[in-house]
Amino acid sequence: MTEHQHEESPVESVVEKTADRDLIHHSSSSSSDSDDDKKSSSLPSSSVSESIKSKVFRLFGREKPVHKVLGGGKPADVFLWRNKKISGGVLGGATAAWVLFELLQYHLLTLVCHCLIAALAVLFLWSNATTFINKSPPRIPEVHIPEEPVLQVAAALRIEINRALVVLRDIASGKDLKKFLSVIAGLWVLSIVGSWCNFLTLFYIAFVLLHTVPVIYEKYEDQVDSFSEKAWAEIKKQYAVFDAKVLSKIPRGLLKGKKKE
Repeated sequence: MTEHQHEESPVESVVEKTADRDLIHHSSSSSSDSDDDKKSSSLPSSSVSESIKSKVFRLFGREKPVHKVLGGGKPADVFLWRNKKISGGVLGGATAAWVLFELLQYHLLTLVCHCLIAALAVLFLWSNATTFINKSPPRIPEVHIPEEPVLQVAAALRIEINRALVVLRDIASGKDLKKFLSVIAGLWVLSIVGSWCNFLTLFYIAFVLLHTVPVIYEKYEDQVDSFSEKAWAEIKKQYAVFDAKVLSKIPRGLLKGKKKE
C-alpha cells in the first residue's frame, strides 16, 4: 500500500472528531441527568412528608405531639401511661379518695384528724416501748417545706390567673362576639353538669378523663383527626348559616360608628 492510502482525508477526520465530541457530550448530559434524578428522588422525601404533615388537620390546631401539648416531663408521662405502675397508682389513689369522700361520705377534716391520731399514737407507744425492750427510739425526721417550690407554684398560679382575667376582660369588652358566645355556651354546659353532681365528683370525672382521653387520642390520632375535620367543617357551615340569619341582623350602631371613625 502507498502512504496516500493510509492517510485519512481531512473531511473524515473532522467528522470523526465531531462524532466523538457529540458522544462525550451525550454521556456527560446523561450522567448529569441521572445525578439530578437521584438528587430529586432522594431530596424531596423528607420535605414532601413534612409538607403533607403540615397540611393534615389536627384537633384544636395543634402542631406539637400530644406529649409536648401536655407539658412534657413526668406529668405527661403519667397522663399517657408511659409508666403503667405510676399511672395506675395515681388513678387508683384518686378512685380511693372519691370512694371515701363521696360514696362513704367520709369528710376530709375527719380523715386528716384520724390519720394524725393514729400516727402520733404509734410513734408515742413506740418511743416509750423502747425503754423496756432496750432498743433505740424511732428517728422522727424533721420536715420543712422549702421556700423555692412554694414561690414557683405561687408565681405560676398568679400568671395563669392574670391571663384568665385578661381573657375575661377582652370577652366582656364586646370585641369578639364568637368568643363571647363560645364562653357563654361553655359556662352554661358546665353549670348543667354541676347541677348533676358536686365538685368532688366533677373533679374526679375530669381527672379520669385526663388519664384516659389523651392516651386513646394518641393511639387513634389519625382517625380522630379525620372525624374532627369533618365535624369542624359542619360546625363552620352551621355557624355561617346562623351568622347570616341571626347575628348579622343584630343592631350594632355604636360599635359600627366607632369602627368607621
